Amino acid sequence: MTRMLTHSVFFSSSAAPPTVRIIHSGHACNVEEERHTERVYTIREGETLELTCLVTGHPRPQIRWTKTAGSVSDRFQDSSVFNETLHIAKILRTQGGRYYCKAENGLGSPAIKSIRVDVYYLDDPVVTVHQSIGEAKEQFYYERTVFLRCVANSNPPVRYSWHRGREVLTQGSDKGVEIYEPFFTQGETKILKLKNLRPQDYANYSCIASVRNVCGIPDRNVVFRLTNKTASPSIKLLVEDPIVVNPGQTVSLVCITTGGEPPPILTWVSTNDSLPQRSVVNGGTLTLPAITSEEAGVYSCVASNNVGNPAKKSTTIVVRALKKGRFWITPDPYHNDDNIQIGREVKISCQVEATPPEELTFSWLKNGRALRSSERMVITQTDPDISPGTTNLDIIDLKFTDFGTYTCVAALKGGGIPEISIDVNISSTTVPPNLTVPRGKSPLVAREGDTVELECLVSGKPKPIILWSRADKEAPMPDGNMQMESYDGVLRIVNVSREMTGSYRCQTSQYNGFNVKPREAVVELIVQYPPTVEPVYTEMRQGLGRPVVMTCRVLRAHPSRVLRFEWLLSNRLLHAGAFDAQKDETEYTIRNLNRDGWGEYTCNVINEAGAGKCTFQVTGKAYPPEFYYDTYSPLWQNRPRVYGFKLQWTQMNPNAVDRIVAYRLGIRQMGLQRWWEQEIPVDGTINKGELMTHNLTELIKPESYEMRLTPITRFGEGDSTIRIVTYSGEFHCSFEEEPICMFTQDKNDDFDWTRHSAATRDTKYTPNTGPSGDRSGSKQGFYMYIETSRPRKEGDQARLISPFFNVAPKNPYGITNPPAYCFGFFYHMYGKHIGTLNAFLKQKGQTTSDGPVWSLTGNQGDRWKQAKVSIHPTSSFQVVLEGVRGPGIEGDIAVDDVTLEEGECRDPPPNPGSKASSTAFHIWLLCITLVMTLLEGQR
Repeated sequence: MTRMLTHSVFFSSSAAPPTVRIIHSGHACNVEEERHTERVYTIREGETLELTCLVTGHPRPQIRWTKTAGSVSDRFQDSSVFNETLHIAKILRTQGGRYYCKAENGLGSPAIKSIRVDVYYLDDPVVTVHQSIGEAKEQFYYERTVFLRCVANSNPPVRYSWHRGREVLTQGSDKGVEIYEPFFTQGETKILKLKNLRPQDYANYSCIASVRNVCGIPDRNVVFRLTNKTASPSIKLLVEDPIVVNPGQTVSLVCITTGGEPPPILTWVSTNDSLPQRSVVNGGTLTLPAITSEEAGVYSCVASNNVGNPAKKSTTIVVRALKKGRFWITPDPYHNDDNIQIGREVKISCQVEATPPEELTFSWLKNGRALRSSERMVITQTDPDISPGTTNLDIIDLKFTDFGTYTCVAALKGGGIPEISIDVNISSTTVPPNLTVPRGKSPLVAREGDTVELECLVSGKPKPIILWSRADKEAPMPDGNMQMESYDGVLRIVNVSREMTGSYRCQTSQYNGFNVKPREAVVELIVQYPPTVEPVYTEMRQGLGRPVVMTCRVLRAHPSRVLRFEWLLSNRLLHAGAFDAQKDETEYTIRNLNRDGWGEYTCNVINEAGAGKCTFQVTGKAYPPEFYYDTYSPLWQNRPRVYGFKLQWTQMNPNAVDRIVAYRLGIRQMGLQRWWEQEIPVDGTINKGELMTHNLTELIKPESYEMRLTPITRFGEGDSTIRIVTYSGEFHCSFEEEPICMFTQDKNDDFDWTRHSAATRDTKYTPNTGPSGDRSGSKQGFYMYIETSRPRKEGDQARLISPFFNVAPKNPYGITNPPAYCFGFFYHMYGKHIGTLNAFLKQKGQTTSDGPVWSLTGNQGDRWKQAKVSIHPTSSFQVVLEGVRGPGIEGDIAVDDVTLEEGECRDPPPNPGSKASSTAFHIWLLCITLVMTLLEGQR
């Protein structure tokens, strides 16, 4: 598998606070700077947004992506929020905004960078038409003016143009046409005004919406045909209003158009949020099968053809229903007595909710026989505006013969709905209610988690509904409502919690009972719970021979009088006693930790309701190592078929336990099951922050490997850490780090290349030359450039030489067909004095190199461009970038993002300075000359 070449090196102060930088790798249209610190990333709607947060720092910083000032207001993919790369496929316009990458590792302040994402889009435009007809004073003619308004949603703002047929309409091109933007919607809509319509004005009008092809978004257009028949829509409903139906009936609403050109489109809407799920729309007909009370409401038919205002007609569907029947008894209001007595007045009230309320009818029965209104038995129906759906039976001068059962019957006039009957018994035993709390039921003591029943005894006839609520504070009941109803006076609470401790009020309801001052009583509930303690669980790591102090603290308990405590090790009692009421904690100390002292310690703090438990895991296990991810150039290729990797790490809290004597390194090739393990011995004591290095060799190209590193002490194995090592066949250098990827300056040239960042550029820099940011557009990013100011003179050369790259032979006997590599880089050559940029291939053993494999001279504009060239080395090689100073100081040349990949270049950009380009130009010039000669001969 692999052979390991091992050596360990220690450095100090490897810990570093986080730094962060955002780069993009998605489908950006444009990236530009904004106020030097943030960038604007432009993307087309529907494309993929991919932002990568590049971080440094040790320990490895934790990363979190957020939006709009730190709150995740959009649903990122779960895997994206805490990853380096934020990936949003098919981005929507609503997902534009400012995105933040936050990195923190506990050292210093968190590092935060942001980028604004602008999502570009263009919807299809919509043309609406409005007409105005003005009567002339002489009344001989009518002036008809038509307005065509074009609207399209877009980002960036849209530009509009109008065509009549194939004719382009502009302001002033036709006296009968005006084009303008309303002041209140400037830049959003374009209005075409046709004054006093003429025959030629009846035509096809095209509105073209454009965002100038930004992000490759094509123009969109819409055509409207204007004729002498163009008219706004009108409709008619072939139904009554309102429509009164019984539940379960099928209702069909028919809407027809009676005018409009172009033909209107009909839609149905409801006062509810949407049409019922089972509804069926067929053209202008809306069908509601088996309608229910919940589907009642206003339904509207809307017709639109973008001419004038939409037409709308509505009807109300009323679903007949009876529900919620209830009664109450009111004693004689002229006597200060809640009891019913012979010779006094008594009133029975009955209330029902009815739809429609005007169809509601009441009738009264006594002992099953119809009862009619008389001087002593007065039947009235309350004013619907005051108390809708209520009827009263007033019994004047109550007699013994009036005792009996009175029945209130509610019905709807049309029938089809079941009646509601309410029985009320009036007798010598009909008495107002009374509430009492049974003896021993208050205060009621329960333990947390129990099921409790709070009870109020209700006497009287009829027995009213009992309403339960909190008496000590404004708080909801266990079911979430402010009141709970009970028909037997019992409130049952399942799984009672400590928050439910308090006073509860039971109160009579006026419904289904006496209409008198409510009776009420209060029940006290006390919920006992075991002590709440901390820590619930903690791990304590300690070396042998050292003291360990464990403290268990009581936060709260009821009853607060704690009875006792006990300390145990693996169920073996160590110490027990009464809890000191003056303290809120108990301690257990191990003075000298030995091997028998490792294990799980438990402290139980006990009261009448149970025990609270603190758990301490005492262990000599070492903390995990922390891999160092900021190693400069950790991967190297010193042999054709294998590669090496510099694995670096620090140890978390190395002095917390016994000395680490070795590390066990496990290596597994990705996709395979078998682990290969070896031990890395450690000499001496590891200090906090010291960086350890282990060189891995013989890793097979292009495989990736999983590395598992475990510290070992006298206790045994500690916690492990895992990371993935991935082979990259591509060399990439963006010059972000000071060592510049092992590039070196040629010692035999005239001057050196300079590593540079626009954010740190000298204010005295030469204007009109050089880039304003690195290749990605960042002012914080670095690149290499040649400074052509004095004392440089024309023709001076600066050469930047790459590290050596090995060539993999195709057979053991040498290289017969040289392998291909693609050498690429970005260049910036802006300024009127730009000289030449050359790229050379330098092979091992050669004292001189051949001519350049790539070359370009002169001003190429203020932008970064890419160069790619295929090379075919036969031995280990280097690539050389040579900058040649031009005739003046405005000649800075910059390079960035140098890459080397295995294989031929795919789709290389054309090289303006290549021989092929020059040859193509001469062929083109020869063709032009030949054509001109032939034309001259024909004359």
